[in-house]
Amino acid sequence: MTITATALPKSGEEDGTVKYAGIGPLELEAGGFLPDVVLAYETWGQLNADASNAVLIQHALTGSTHVARGATDEEGWWEQLVGPGATIDTNKFFVISINIVGGCYGSTGPSSEAPDGRPWGSRFPLVTLRDSTEAEARLADALGIDAWHAVLGGSMGGARALEWAVTFPDRVKRCAVISVGAYSTAEQIAFAQAQTLAIRQDPNFNNGDYYGGTAPEHGLALARRIAHITYRSALELDFRFGREAQHQETPLAAAVLGERGRYQVESYLDHQGTKLVRRFDANSYIAITEALMSHDVTRGRGPLEQALSRATAEFFVAAVDSDRLYFPAQSRELAAALPGDVPVHLIEAPIGHDGFLTEIGQLSAQLRESFFA
Repeated sequence: MTITATALPKSGEEDGTVKYAGIGPLELEAGGFLPDVVLAYETWGQLNADASNAVLIQHALTGSTHVARGATDEEGWWEQLVGPGATIDTNKFFVISINIVGGCYGSTGPSSEAPDGRPWGSRFPLVTLRDSTEAEARLADALGIDAWHAVLGGSMGGARALEWAVTFPDRVKRCAVISVGAYSTAEQIAFAQAQTLAIRQDPNFNNGDYYGGTAPEHGLALARRIAHITYRSALELDFRFGREAQHQETPLAAAVLGERGRYQVESYLDHQGTKLVRRFDANSYIAITEALMSHDVTRGRGPLEQALSRATAEFFVAAVDSDRLYFPAQSRELAAALPGDVPVHLIEAPIGHDGFLTEIGQLSAQLRESFFA
């Protein structure tokens, strides 16, 4: 098997720009097969001589690899944490973020060209988080990274980080798992199914073979609305919107149901749906959502404590106090099952789950002390 990766740039030269690596064929946990996988990734900083300063940051469900702006003008999603002089100081550490298999930011996914020259579409196989970890390990090999100084992420990114620490314990020295538990619960799977069905039931979905035609935009936008409700807290929605009507609209003035105006919160969800449709592929949304459904570090490994006993990394666990998607209790369960005495750090944020993005700076001092001194 031949693995090809872009040569590592000099420090700062191409920070925050997308690179690509072919990692060869991938046999998948659920029985599928991808004959020629490409991973898209971004890097910041420079790998040192013994490759001991490499940090892997995993993106969340619809996140990109653009963690920090680097040499670009585009703001990254963890600017509070990553960059020159920041907690994860890119003058000191070599940071990499990899687009998950099944994604639509450059890695092989449903919209990618299959061997017959057509998009994979409905033929794209089920990919689990363990599959994505295996793929990422090959990229690490190609870049000369035998072990990570740290692997960290929030939400699905945290699940991916945890899977790395359990699947390849000798390759992860430190692991930060933020705003996610050891497995996807029944409720989380239920929310996820509602989202994937919203897409699949769009008249334009065509069983996933919509490329070249009209995309299932309404279904994708609805999926995002469902998801976004779980990303934000009831307190935030009430505080920001309450029962107020959208400007120049009248929710309680309509002769027939289809003519009423919107409440502000409805307009907000419409906006969130429209934003995602502009940047994301519906099939990738399904593929990655179902990968997150697969999240379970105990699968085939015994009870939780036994499964986690494989890991040898130093752990950092954190939760958002108002999270109603991945409840802090799941983080506490994970921490209690990990070897040693692992505390749960709390991000105090009234907005809910998305606090792992907007308020990650609250963990800067603790992460610096624990992992990045």
